Amino acid sequence: MHSTLLRSSPTKHTFVSEHHGPLQPLSLRDMEAKQHPIKSLKSYPETGGRSLAAAAGGDGGGGGSGGGYRAGSAEMEMETKIQKAIDFKAEGHRCYKEKKFREAIGKYHRALLQLKGVHVVDGTTGSEVNLLNQAAAKLTEEQRRAVESTEIECYDSLTACLLQSELVNYERVKEYCLKVLSHQRDHFKAMYRAGIAFYHLGDYECALRYLRDAKNREPTDTNVLRYIQLTEMKMSKSGQRERESGKETQG
Repeated sequence: MHSTLLRSSPTKHTFVSEHHGPLQPLSLRDMEAKQHPIKSLKSYPETGGRSLAAAAGGDGGGGGSGGGYRAGSAEMEMETKIQKAIDFKAEGHRCYKEKKFREAIGKYHRALLQLKGVHVVDGTTGSEVNLLNQAAAKLTEEQRRAVESTEIECYDSLTACLLQSELVNYERVKEYCLKVLSHQRDHFKAMYRAGIAFYHLGDYECALRYLRDAKNREPTDTNVLRYIQLTEMKMSKSGQRERESGKETQG
């Protein structure tokens, strides 16, 4: 019985090639690979890779143009944001002239919000704004100047609006003035207003330093001269009090 079964089992056929001898049997994976000679399907246009047609070795009708499209899109987005910022700044100026200071503050903040991250992937401006991290495109020199001048004008105008408030936030005035001066060290209004802010915050030494810098720019400005006088008087009184308290301690 067993011998009969063995004899009736199917025989193995060996295929012989004319030139290469016996052919090795192919696995299912090898057969599939021969039928689909695509190198890799891991790259997709939406992830920044090649198109499927390019992965398969074909042209795909313009494969590789995705990067250029994305860069162009980022440049257009940057340009749009810069223009919106300029428009909001202009609206802020209009509100300021109409003495609508709260509305003006809102417009200037919206302008600055548009500039967040437009700021330069190459880090040349040192600003805190950085929204378009994914953009490969950098700002042109013209765009850079537009961003910087818009930022300076917005912060400078914000300090002007804040100083019109009934309860002035001098800490915020100081912050915005220093932002302006970080871009433009000889900005007269920022130096003067920084001096005022430090004066009202009780830091008379810093106040006097900024006020004297402002005086070097505009030696005859009566407001600057008046605040210098007020600051020196405060410092004199403060020094006198310190000397008197020192005598009491020694006594």
